[in-house]
Amino acid sequence: MSTIAKNFRIDSELNDQATSLLEGLGLTMSQAVSMFLRQVVLRRGLPFEVKYPESEELRMAVEEGERLLRDPNAKTYATPQELWDELGV
Repeated sequence: MSTIAKNFRIDSELNDQATSLLEGLGLTMSQAVSMFLRQVVLRRGLPFEVKYPESEELRMAVEEGERLLRDPNAKTYATPQELWDELGV
């Protein structure tokens, strides 16, 4: 198998952190990148989910929504206009 050289730029702090972590696993940066690319090919896409991290505020809002869905006494509205009228909007 022949190899080729690739050049890419990354943040120096990220490089230091990743290099240190990879060394602890017994891997070089080149080996880790090769492993990543093999997984990309095998999975025909990224080998992990890409999404925004959930904020604490969002998590709490979702919990509140779920709690309200289970509450038989929670106020509900038939239309958005009904809600807006009550809020005076």
